[in-house]
Amino acid sequence: MERLEIINKLNTMLLEEMPEYKRSASEFENDVNEQRRLLRSLMNLRQPKKLNEEFISLQDCLLLAEREEKGIVDIMKIPCVENNIKLWRGDITRLNAEAIVNAANSQLLGCFYPCHNCIDNVIHSAAGLQLREECNIIMQKQGHIEKRGKAKITKAYNLPSEYVIHTVGPIIAGKLTEKDCYLLSECYRSCLEIAVKNNIKSIAFCCISTGEFHFPNDKAAKIAVKTVRKFLSEHKNIEVIFNVFKEYDEKIYRKLLRENN
Repeated sequence: MERLEIINKLNTMLLEEMPEYKRSASEFENDVNEQRRLLRSLMNLRQPKKLNEEFISLQDCLLLAEREEKGIVDIMKIPCVENNIKLWRGDITRLNAEAIVNAANSQLLGCFYPCHNCIDNVIHSAAGLQLREECNIIMQKQGHIEKRGKAKITKAYNLPSEYVIHTVGPIIAGKLTEKDCYLLSECYRSCLEIAVKNNIKSIAFCCISTGEFHFPNDKAAKIAVKTVRKFLSEHKNIEVIFNVFKEYDEKIYRKLLRENN
């Protein structure tokens, strides 16, 4: 089956579930790029519920092919900048770390804004709809929104990692407070504790809370490095990759990781 045929089939199945979007969908051109954008939009919009096996099979075929085209980054080939710490700039969904960290919202269901460029949307879109379904099962059992500074672990589905660890960082709406800093540190510590508990040997962190949640990048990086260093001083069998997407953040981390090294 050709790629456009697979995408069209997936879009048809989603629109059967969500007929309210049929009129908007008709405005997309019938080419691979436009229909793929429509598919991501519909996947972002879809509420969590049981998935059709045919849909899963076609979706996984598409996402795995796209994963191979993007290229998987082998973390073993990324040099350490200090003991058990690495730094890499790029798309976190390409890393084959055992776990990658998602900066989630308090619902823990992924981003519902179509094609939004937040890390939450990027990770869920690359993993597939099974990730939202598993997150929903976790949240239904929990019975309340996720508290800031806490973390949950799920499978990674179509990502090259084995697991996704979801954590909710502080949202900065005004002046940065000590509580904000504490909660951000707790995000890193909670993720690391879950990793150790699950015998995970490598974990890649995104820049938690610095995007849509507006935590100052330099202060967030200092907290991240300090928290990780302290944890690694007590746990030697785990490797941490700081994943950044912007050159600005890469420079901040490189400077911090040279200090006291």
